[in-house]
Amino acid sequence: METLKGLIVSAVSTTLIKCSILEIKDKIVQSAEELFMQYGIRSVTMDDVAKQSSMSKKTIYQYFENKDTLVMEVAVSHIKKEKNEFLEVESEALDAVHELILVSQRLRKHVFRMNPALLFDLQKYHGAAWDRYLSFKHDVIRGNMKQNLERGKVEGFFREEIDTEVLSIFRVEQVQMAFNLKIFPYDKFDFPTVQIQLLDHFINGLLTDAGRKKYEEYTQLETQLHTNL
Repeated sequence: METLKGLIVSAVSTTLIKCSILEIKDKIVQSAEELFMQYGIRSVTMDDVAKQSSMSKKTIYQYFENKDTLVMEVAVSHIKKEKNEFLEVESEALDAVHELILVSQRLRKHVFRMNPALLFDLQKYHGAAWDRYLSFKHDVIRGNMKQNLERGKVEGFFREEIDTEVLSIFRVEQVQMAFNLKIFPYDKFDFPTVQIQLLDHFINGLLTDAGRKKYEEYTQLETQLHTNL
């Protein structure tokens, strides 16, 4: 009986320790992501992450061997959250036009708090994490966009002659193009405005007359909601 009791206590203790470890690790990742989104990656040090997470740098290094491994963990965590957001959008969307509206809302939420240098830093200094992001972009974002375009054609809201493969690639690359500081240097362009302009141009190029009417209904409703808030 004592042996069984000891095993139970040991199992509970192990579970609590694992939970505690995960909570600490998650807090470090969350703190690092907040800093990366605000300042980019290169300018953020492990000391900054320690301060942001209210932990010692020694504790940070107990969980992450170096900054590169931390960046990878942040990338994996962020990708997981974005995948969940795509699933939420799919379940909430009433039609393909509504889905694009919901995607644009989430894009604005991320864009308004993202430093444009983030992707540049990721590509130049953290190759493995950048490759993980590219896989996500190609497999998930592009796939979801193609699915949306095909849905819109079936519903009669998007023009029948559009090539869903070409335009799904174009849209993904269009979003990333706005992050290119050589094309849109942030001392000359307002980054969120650039993204919103590109999205609006893209959507209007897709719509049939019925789709345009539906799009106007959703945008008017969104404007009213923002006004009431």
